[in-house]
Amino acid sequence: MKKRYTTILTIAGSDGSGGAGIQADLKTFAALECYGLSVITALTAQNTRGINAVYPVSEASLVEQFRAIASDIPIDAVKIGMLGSATIIKSVACLLKELTGAPPVILDTILASSGGTPLLSEEAIDLMKETLFPLATLITPNIPETARLLGMKEVPATPESIEGAAMKLLENGASAILVKGGHGDDDNCRDCLLYGNRFFWFSSKKITTDNTHGTGCTLSSAIAAFMGRGEKMESAVEKAKNYLNEALLSGATYRLGSGNGPLHHQCRQWEKGLRQLPGRDGL
Repeated sequence: MKKRYTTILTIAGSDGSGGAGIQADLKTFAALECYGLSVITALTAQNTRGINAVYPVSEASLVEQFRAIASDIPIDAVKIGMLGSATIIKSVACLLKELTGAPPVILDTILASSGGTPLLSEEAIDLMKETLFPLATLITPNIPETARLLGMKEVPATPESIEGAAMKLLENGASAILVKGGHGDDDNCRDCLLYGNRFFWFSSKKITTDNTHGTGCTLSSAIAAFMGRGEKMESAVEKAKNYLNEALLSGATYRLGSGNGPLHHQCRQWEKGLRQLPGRDGL
């Protein structure tokens, strides 16, 4: 009897430099032993220094991409990244309702690029909260995105403020929230998961590196991969964070481009391959 892949669908924008978006998602899925499927919402012209241009796909293209996959291949989990417009948000919300089997949906609430380029209007953000929040199993905003989603100037990076903001997002229709704490000022990265009316905190030492391009995409994709493989929410988040930290540490030893370089998504496979080469320790 033939084995079945664990399939994860990403609905996101394309990053030709390979550090974020569809490309980072597919690398993450493969690294975590899942088969990646993709629906592209926009083409971007970007590199390690930033985004030069964004070219959204048509609504018809989005729908055809999605239905071609969903009509043929079972989907175990969905990751949603850059959407770019109210029209695409509305279409994605309708398409998710066509899926069978109720796979977990991880929504990475990308509102702007890491360099500050706006990627969603206020109207589109409101529509995301109204239509996608109720369909998402988990949303994964960072602290600045959390503030913008709530119409606040900022959310102080304190446990009390972050938990309070997560509760407000719950009131906005989200089922579970992971507030990513990488924008805090101290030496630790503390992420807060609100799930099942309980708070779970995940803390790790902050990794100092310029190669952080695609960090948010990678984390949400890793969570989707682990949930698609059957992990419970808190376990999926913990394992995804461990993978992210490995990719950050390994990526810090490489150089790509002249700006913020990517993580090393295939760090586990490359290191395993090196250990198996003749003359390497552990052979």
